[in-house]
Amino acid sequence: MHTGTRWHYTLLIALLATLAGAFVGTTAAAQSDTDPNDAGVFGQLSFEDEESGEDVPAAGVTIEVEGVGSAETDENGEFRIAVPEPGNYIVALDVETLPDGVNLRNPDANPLEATVNQGRDRRVLFPLVFGEAEESTVGAITFRRVAQLTAEGLKQGLYLAMAAIGLTLIFGTTGLVNFAHAELVTFGMLSTYFFNFYGLAGVIGFLAPLPPPFGGGVNLALAAVLGMLSGALLGWALNRFIFRGARRAGVSLIAQMVMTIGLSIVMRYVFVYVFRGAPRSFGDYAAQRAISLGPVELTPKDLIAMGLSVLILVGVASYLELTRMGKAMRAVSDNRDLAESTGIDVERVISLVWMSGAALAAASGVFFGLDQTKWDFGFRILLLIFASVTLGGLGRPYGALVGALVVGLTINLSTLVIDAEVKNMVALLMMALILMFRPQGILGRAERIG
Repeated sequence: MHTGTRWHYTLLIALLATLAGAFVGTTAAAQSDTDPNDAGVFGQLSFEDEESGEDVPAAGVTIEVEGVGSAETDENGEFRIAVPEPGNYIVALDVETLPDGVNLRNPDANPLEATVNQGRDRRVLFPLVFGEAEESTVGAITFRRVAQLTAEGLKQGLYLAMAAIGLTLIFGTTGLVNFAHAELVTFGMLSTYFFNFYGLAGVIGFLAPLPPPFGGGVNLALAAVLGMLSGALLGWALNRFIFRGARRAGVSLIAQMVMTIGLSIVMRYVFVYVFRGAPRSFGDYAAQRAISLGPVELTPKDLIAMGLSVLILVGVASYLELTRMGKAMRAVSDNRDLAESTGIDVERVISLVWMSGAALAAASGVFFGLDQTKWDFGFRILLLIFASVTLGGLGRPYGALVGALVVGLTINLSTLVIDAEVKNMVALLMMALILMFRPQGILGRAERIG
């Protein structure tokens, strides 16, 4: 057997071991985390004293979980209410029991909805303020609300950009519209969750018990790296064992696109079977107090994730512009036949593009998963990814970045005037409007047809 063939089969076996480990570890977790007494909502209430500036616990405040029961905060301002089973619960604070002069900072956030996962407590936040409560902002357009929604839009746009760039790179080099790309986002999210809780034990630990740290979960940062590597490995396998053969057999791009739709459905069934239907959270940084940056409030994990997203995107741009392989990718994207005639190994370039695109999609899933992990998350944002790519210009990596930022800002700022439940519709309307005046997209190149 040739060395190259052995290398291919080694990677395939590693991929199968990862998937098998994920199945064993996550299924075991689903079976062991079913004790209803292990789940609940908890939190701590405190406010800043007006004179000393110190945090003062709010004791004796009543918190109620609708349909479950209520509890009072102790002398440290802490509370916990057990719930009978995982699910969505309405949590309310009785403002009549607050200390004199203390109010909710945002009365519109009471009551709030909390999702409780299997075997995990869910923190709920009721920020308090000594003095008058803030005025209601429902339906109002204020500078603070516009700034907050702009920050949220930039955050979502940066996360979308990584997935969109991966999709547009694959399209640019192969001409394939990959409807399974969103499932690569989900794969990165779920594999990171798996490594975060079960570590390397999921890959080989089912063969024999492993000592710590291999036998337990790893820090989220390392889990994210492992999740991205798993995504890259899956991308390589999809190209090597499915789409490379389809290209060599002369399968049309339309037929390959239909194959990606079927692949997307199969992957979603695998995700829901292994991961189960309930949403979950990463083990690290699940609940953080937001910090104020002028009129904007963001959690530390969001700030770090946004910074890392910018670094990744800058790194991708530098790689495409400055490295030999990056230039080869752009050459294949512009004209595959001409690139091949100049000596470029097109199949090697396509393989690296699949790996890079899948790794970027996995990174996007990791950052989106900082809020919550869901087995069908990729399917939920599929149209937003396609809208980003189409707006920016098909096959244009920088266009995908611009399109993603436009989509993120548009859908978040639209909630100033419309209900948040239908905000994704605005992105599609924006795409249709822009394409009416610029069919090739914002950074696309007009081409003659026929």
